[in-house]
Amino acid sequence: FRSGDRETVLGAGGYITKPRGELHAMWNAGSVPARMIEIISPAGFENFFRELAEMLADGPPSTEDAVPALAAKYGLEFGRPAWLPDVISRFDLTPPPGM
Repeated sequence: FRSGDRETVLGAGGYITKPRGELHAMWNAGSVPARMIEIISPAGFENFFRELAEMLADGPPSTEDAVPALAAKYGLEFGRPAWLPDVISRFDLTPPPGM
């Protein structure tokens, strides 16, 4: 997990808090499947993830601006922090399209 200048590896039962509005990224750095529970307050933002899952269920979105438009509906802005390329390289990640 990376949030601002903090990067940490969490094991089973681990947790982290993230300030609202801070650019962050989460990934599975291990070789076995991982599960995550995310608690977001106040309620309502979970609907972004529901709509995103529905949008992507059949493959990539039909337009390039579909995901940013959905994010804007929920007051979310995607960013590309300066540290992201390093994280992608060190953990051999495959970023989402456009990242």
